[in-house]
Formats: sequence, C-alpha cells, structure tokens
Amino acid sequence: MTRLPALVALAAGTALAGCSLAPTYVRPAAPVPTSWPAGDAYLRQSEARLPSVTYRDIFRDPRLQAIIDQALANNRDLRVAVANIEATRAQYRIQRADLFPQVSATGAYSYRDSGNSGVVTGTNSGGTTGTGTGAGGTGTGNGAVGTGTGGTGTGTGVTTVSSARSTFQAQLGVTAFEIDLFGRVRSLTSAALSRYFAQEAAARATRLTLVGDIANAWLTYAADRSLLTVAQQTAEAARASVKLTDARLRGGVAPRTDLRQAQQILATAEADLAQQTTLLAQDVNALQLLVGAPVDPALLPGSIEQAAATIGELPAGIDSGVLLRRPDVVQAEYALRAYNAEIGAARAELFPRISLTGLVGFASTALRTLFNSGSFNYSIAPNASYPIFRAGAGRAGVAYSVAQRDAALASYEQTIQTAFQEVSDALARRGTITEQLAANRRFYEAASDTLNLTNARYRGGIDTFLSSLDAQRQLYSAQQTLVQTQLTRATNLVTLYRTLGGDSLLEATPQGPVTATGGEADAAGVRAPAGAR
Repeated sequence: MTRLPALVALAAGTALAGCSLAPTYVRPAAPVPTSWPAGDAYLRQSEARLPSVTYRDIFRDPRLQAIIDQALANNRDLRVAVANIEATRAQYRIQRADLFPQVSATGAYSYRDSGNSGVVTGTNSGGTTGTGTGAGGTGTGNGAVGTGTGGTGTGTGVTTVSSARSTFQAQLGVTAFEIDLFGRVRSLTSAALSRYFAQEAAARATRLTLVGDIANAWLTYAADRSLLTVAQQTAEAARASVKLTDARLRGGVAPRTDLRQAQQILATAEADLAQQTTLLAQDVNALQLLVGAPVDPALLPGSIEQAAATIGELPAGIDSGVLLRRPDVVQAEYALRAYNAEIGAARAELFPRISLTGLVGFASTALRTLFNSGSFNYSIAPNASYPIFRAGAGRAGVAYSVAQRDAALASYEQTIQTAFQEVSDALARRGTITEQLAANRRFYEAASDTLNLTNARYRGGIDTFLSSLDAQRQLYSAQQTLVQTQLTRATNLVTLYRTLGGDSLLEATPQGPVTATGGEADAAGVRAPAGAR
C-alpha cells in the first residue's frame, strides 16, 4: 500500500493530459472554379472522373519505362528526398516521446570510512615535566610517563576511533515529466507529424517531377534525332545541287550567283548538322544525370514520330478537385496543419506548466538485505511554474503562430491556384495542338510537292534556279517546324500528366494512417513511402 500514492499521482497526471488549445482544423475551400476552363482553346471535357493511372499507363514505350525504373533506383535527388523523410520521421518520434514519462534506472554502491581523534592529558608526580603518549578511550588517557625529579610531570595522549559503512541502492525514477494539461506537448507532436507527412508529399512531388523530366528528355532526344536526320538529308541534297550548279557554271549555262546560293543552303545544313550532333550528345548527358547512371543506347528513340506515338492520352476529369491530390498541394496543406497545431502550443505557454518527479527504490547497508520490505522508499515531487511577467512575450508568441498560419494558408491557396493555372494552360495547349500539327503536316506536304515541281520546271528551263532554292528552304523549314510541333504535342501530354498529379492520383492522401480530415498516427505505423524509393 505504500506504493499506491505514487501510482495514483502518475495515473492522474496522465489522465488529465490530452486537452488541446489548437484551433480546430477545417480544410479551406479551394480558391478555383470547380470545372476546367471552356472555350475555343479547350477540348470538350469528359464527364467521367479522372481514372487512377501510373506512369506506365501514359508512357507506354518499354524503353522509356526501363529508363524511368532505372532513375527511380539511382536518382540522387530522390535519395535526398527519402533521407529527408527519414529525418522528419525521426524528429516526429523525438517530439512524440515527450508525451510519455522518461523512466531511468540507477544502481549505486558507496563505501565511507571516517576516524575521530581525541587529545588526553595525564599528571605524574615527580621532579620535572615530561611528555608521553597514552592509549585509551575517547577523552581520557593513561598518564604519561615522565622523567625528572622535584616537580610534577604532565602527559598528553591522542585517541583515534575508526568507523566504516557500505551502502547499496537500486532506484527507478521519473524526472520532470510534464503533465500536458493544456496540450502544449501534444500540439507540438501534431505539428511534427504534419511536417513528416509534408516531407513525404515533397518526396512524391520530387518523384513526379523526375518522371516528367525523364519523359521530356527522352522526347527531346527523339526530336533532335529527327532534326539531325533532316539536316543530313538537306545537306546531301544541297551537295548534289552544288555539284550540279557548279557543272552548269563551268558549261556556261548557270551564273555564279546560282552556285553561291546553292552553297549557302549547303553551309546552313552543315552548320545545323554540327549543332544537332552536339545537342544529341547533351541530351544523353542530361538523361544520364536524371537517371544517375549510364543509359543504354538501345533504350534511346530513333525519331520523334516513333517516340510521340507511344505517349498515351490522359483524360482530365471535369472536377478540379483532383488538384487536391497533387503532391505539392498535399505538402502545402500539411504545412498549414503544422502551423495550426503550433498555435495550440503557443496558447498553452500562457498557462502554468506542471511537472512531476517521482522516485522509488531500495537502500540498504548490506547487499543481501537490499530488496527487503524495510529497505523500500519512494518520493514524489510535483512542481508548477508560471511566469508572472514576460513583457508580453507569451501573447506575442501566439500572435506569431497565428501569422505563420495565415501565411501558410495563403501559400496553400496560391499552390492550388498555380496548379489550376498549369492544368488550364496544358489543356489549352492540348485543345489546339492537334489542329496545329495537322496544319504543319499539310504545309510540309505542300512544301515537298512544291520542291519537286520547281525542280522539274527548273530542269525544263521554265523557272530559275532561285525558285528551286526558295523551295528547298521552305521544305527545310517545314520539316523543322513539323518536328518541333510533334515534340510540343508529346511534351504537352507529359505536362498534363505532371500537372494533374501523375501517380498521386492513385491515392488521395499521403502514406500512413492519416486521413485528409486530420488525425494522428501511432509511431509504429509511420513509415517512409515505398513509392518514393
């Protein structure tokens, strides 16, 4: 029964904890329309909701999928993101530990040896004074032995008493455990948990950006490969034209201006050929940096026509609420939750802080009797502290937390608005790119036919060589424009995949037992997202 008061006090303190002064979190309304923009620049949207997709559903070429898989395993930015998740997870666990008392066990042994010394005097009859040493009890001494005659001899004695003692102790103690009556520690724990989930969302945003960047780099390589082919074909045609014109000049049929104009087209094509060769090498370097390892040349596309055909369509559902699942929006919302929880911690600072120190243990002078009932002892030391005067620092702390929450709210809303703008831009581009691509294809076909007709008329002596050169320039420009438009269409699909959240569409909330409306997870259930690895 002697242990009951300590247990009752500890249980009562724990039961009283749990109150929170943090404002109740309510998800802010999205500051964007509920549907995507409509008009001439946009496609008619499907009434169906956006389906769950993965990058394999959009990027269907096995070569691109292999490069993405390699990047997910080797990219350094992704490794940094995962390490940051582990760091914030550890910080959450450190903060969460303050909700529980820290119990420490100690064992001690001490040995003490002390001695007492006493001075005694004795008197001896005799003739002279002598000095002697006596032994005996405390305060008395045997008479000193003196030598001499005719006087009285006095002797002084010193007595030493020795005492030694051993002490054995075994204790369990709780030191300064804060009884969280006003929810300060719990609010800080909730803030740490929200920051952990925000970091996890940041890692998924990094992953989404990485997948999109790799797809764009792969498509850019394909476009540069096509442009290189166009430059090679134009250079070959220009060399044949220069050769023919030079022969006609030597034969006195063509003027020197025809030769110089043909040489200009050849020089332009050769310069573009050198530039495209450089760009291809740089495209490979960019891919290798994103992947974090060498890229197998067999995984690279041969042309933009071939690569663009493997990028799948992604329907953009009518409801803009899908933006709430974008990783950057989720990250901004959890940052808002963290600042909201910190308001509760700042408010709790205005109230007294109560802590409890408890100690139970055994103490004995002999090891064999250490755990006897008579050796048990305990102590309880509650403590309350309340700052009487802080010159307004406590209320300023609350105001600071509220201001941070308001700034986080504005950032959250701006993140949603930015996401809406990015998706709207992508939809606008998607709504018109098909017509633009078709027009550029018709222009290319017309330019190609014009060149054939002009060359025939030139050989028949009907048109001048200048008309043939102009037709060559028009065809070269049309081929380049067609390649760039094909690249724009393919990268637009990648942009739409990224701006709508990509793989995050598979789940509406971050990993871990936390719902979109709040709640906390047990430490054992908090883990880093497997998808970010």
